[in-house]
Amino acid sequence: VQLQASGGGLVQAGASRRLSCLASGRAFSDYIMGWFRQAPGKEREFVATISQTGSNTYYSDSVKGRFTISRDNSKNMVYLQMNSLKPEDTAVYYCAAKRNYYNSYDSRNYEYWGQGTQVTVSS
Repeated sequence: VQLQASGGGLVQAGASRRLSCLASGRAFSDYIMGWFRQAPGKEREFVATISQTGSNTYYSDSVKGRFTISRDNSKNMVYLQMNSLKPEDTAVYYCAAKRNYYNSYDSRNYEYWGQGTQVTVSS
């Protein structure tokens, strides 16, 4: 599967932004999807993950209550709605996909990655 993330940009603190990730290929609904981010000089970190049907979602503590991950299997899309953005949310955001059931918080378990989209939050 190929992934293409979009929706990044420059926003002010407190604003909202929605990221999208389009998956090409068949059997999108077989994949667990995740969003990760990487700030300059830092390691890539887990943001959110969603199960194949969308019934289960998990978030990092840093975004819980502010971000929402969702998916539309009919459109091969996964989304990350980001509210109440903070300057520390500034990073390149990546969507990722996997079919295994290894730890979904660990980026090493994801098989496919999008190219990343930059989100910059100004104070």
